[in-house]
Amino acid sequence: MVHWVSDDEDSDKFEWESDGEDAVTFNAAGSGSSALPSTNIDAPGPSTRVANGNGTAWPSASSVQKYVDMGFPEDMVLKAMKDNGDNGADSLIELLLTYQAICNDPSVDKGSASPCVPQAAKDSDDDDDLESWDDDDAGEGNRGPTFDESSDEDFLHEMSQIDEKVDYLVKVLGFPEAEVTMAVSRCGQDASISVLADSIYASQTAGGYCGNSSDHEDNLYGGRKKGMSMEGNKRKRKRFGGQAQGSRGPLDGSDDEPMRLPKPMAGFNLPNGLRSVNNRLLPGPAIGPPYFYYENVALAPKGVWRKISRFLYDIDPEFVDSKYFCAAARKRGYIHNLPLVNRSPLLPIPPKTIFDAFPRAKKWWPSWDPRRQFNCLQTCVASAKNLERIRLALTNCEDPPPATVQNYVLGECKKWNLVWVGLNKVAPLEPDEMEFLLGFPKDHTRGISRTERYRSLGNSFQVDTVAYHLSVLKDMFPHGMNVLSLFSGIGGAEVALHRLGIRMNYVISVEKSEVNRTILKSWWDQTQTGNLIEISDVQTLTSEKIEAYIRRIGGFDLVIGGSPCNNLAGSNRHHRDGLEGEQSALFFHYFRILESVKEIMGRL
Repeated sequence: MVHWVSDDEDSDKFEWESDGEDAVTFNAAGSGSSALPSTNIDAPGPSTRVANGNGTAWPSASSVQKYVDMGFPEDMVLKAMKDNGDNGADSLIELLLTYQAICNDPSVDKGSASPCVPQAAKDSDDDDDLESWDDDDAGEGNRGPTFDESSDEDFLHEMSQIDEKVDYLVKVLGFPEAEVTMAVSRCGQDASISVLADSIYASQTAGGYCGNSSDHEDNLYGGRKKGMSMEGNKRKRKRFGGQAQGSRGPLDGSDDEPMRLPKPMAGFNLPNGLRSVNNRLLPGPAIGPPYFYYENVALAPKGVWRKISRFLYDIDPEFVDSKYFCAAARKRGYIHNLPLVNRSPLLPIPPKTIFDAFPRAKKWWPSWDPRRQFNCLQTCVASAKNLERIRLALTNCEDPPPATVQNYVLGECKKWNLVWVGLNKVAPLEPDEMEFLLGFPKDHTRGISRTERYRSLGNSFQVDTVAYHLSVLKDMFPHGMNVLSLFSGIGGAEVALHRLGIRMNYVISVEKSEVNRTILKSWWDQTQTGNLIEISDVQTLTSEKIEAYIRRIGGFDLVIGGSPCNNLAGSNRHHRDGLEGEQSALFFHYFRILESVKEIMGRL
């Protein structure tokens, strides 16, 4: 997350990557800054693995705790680390989610090879459950953060036997035994389970997977069982790195490449009819309800988008620049299963130019400043030193200033979204002006510090953009809906639904920031009659609690969330660490919770 720049800080030390199309970055001398070198966060290092007396690498306590904090059982983490080897953190996350899906599937036989047996025994208070453990395990008391050597050797020996591999692939992962046997013949008896699974998928004929989102009724009547079967196969295909048949479009290419964003970045359609894509194919398991909606910064690397898309049913993102909805650019990608027809914009239509939004700025706007819209609204503003340098640069030259001074000033104005408020005088946007541009009600964030207001607003939804997508829900839920809002921030999704006239009967809001929770609660008490339940820690939202909420309120109609900070792209080069960052890794919690909601609602 970009840190606040105080008035006494030298903002020239701040590195910037604007997501405006024409943005130019300058320091006071007029030169640009360079990006920091990237590092491979997945590469195993001495900080994550330690060696035992036999030279075997074991996971460190800190690396185990990292994934336990994400909500995975410790025994499952240990088993996944062992099976994953040195394949990296991305592979480990996928393996953990595979194990979790297996444990949550009531149709799967939880045999000795199942990854959820240790957790079941650990969590159960029933002595009968403990009898299924080996004698060595049953005699243990508390487990430490490393594997027990004898049980680990027994497991490795067991899994090295081909009959156990076949049993695991057939009974746990659900592959036909004949195809498993053929895969073993092709790959050899020493092949890993993931290699065997990939081999089986390679030999299968892909197809019959995609369903039209408009065929929802057909999926409910007669096609339900097929859809559930495809969902299981799809989930396994994702975990082992396979992809569904069909073109991946803009997600093809190297993981490190920047995302090629469409021009115009107008999504599937816009209110003015600039584009008109009213139908698309969705994977059968992705068709709602429940509906889901996930926002992420568009400038994230292609590999990040590929991974997010793969976890969310291989749905391609809808890339939209909010400059088509307001006077500020905000390039975002949205992966969702909402219908595309019958979208409608919020009324009144907000102004789409700076002069329409802030007419007083036109008086002092110089003719050589061509800006008509702001760049993406960020979490920090220019320092007083920056503003003074701009004033001095303009005061010390004639009018109009020379090209070098113009370029410097324009670069700073684009970089910090500065407005002209007097002769040779620029200033940053005020928090209430940002609220207006983002579609929030006046004084929505008032009552907290300016620093917190900028930070919270910079990390929020653009309400008009999101509301345009969510507008299809109004006729579908005339009596209101239940919403699971993950990483709610200051309530952009809730404000959008409210402005659409959609009643929220229940909202379960998960938000870490106490400041943001206070803002949302204050707005809710003033405007809503439904029930708001706030949760501060996403890790506490376990499958058991999700099921309890579903039984209590009757299920969720919408699961909505987004990247809680600009970690994946944008201006914060110093702290960007992709999906492995402390903040951005919360996407995996979004996926975990969405999967739990779908599984529980499908079962009840």
